[in-house]
Amino acid sequence: MTVTVLTLLKRREGMSKADFIAYYESRHRVIGEKVLSGWATRYVRRHLHPMDGATMDHDFDVVLEIDFPDQQTCDACFAAMADPAIMAEIVEDEERLFDRSRMRTYRIEEHASTLP
Repeated sequence: MTVTVLTLLKRREGMSKADFIAYYESRHRVIGEKVLSGWATRYVRRHLHPMDGATMDHDFDVVLEIDFPDQQTCDACFAAMADPAIMAEIVEDEERLFDRSRMRTYRIEEHASTLP
């Protein structure tokens, strides 16, 4: 059974939304692809744009979704990412991009409705 991990991320203070997206998609994404390869089956970044057009600050700027084929593979991936060298690379880049104090990660339990 597929396991989906969802992370809510906030850009660091002082970084524009455009710069955040550009950096994430050109640099941080590459690190994600490198550490998730062989483990994850899907790695999606959903950049949030308020539909009400409000330019005020919001709680999160991107929703990160990662799918794994099963819980065992998910656990093994996170254990591998805990390697000090890998974690150092991830954290160093995250500090350029995110407000790390606001990161929130969840395992998704999905319930879908069938609509007419």
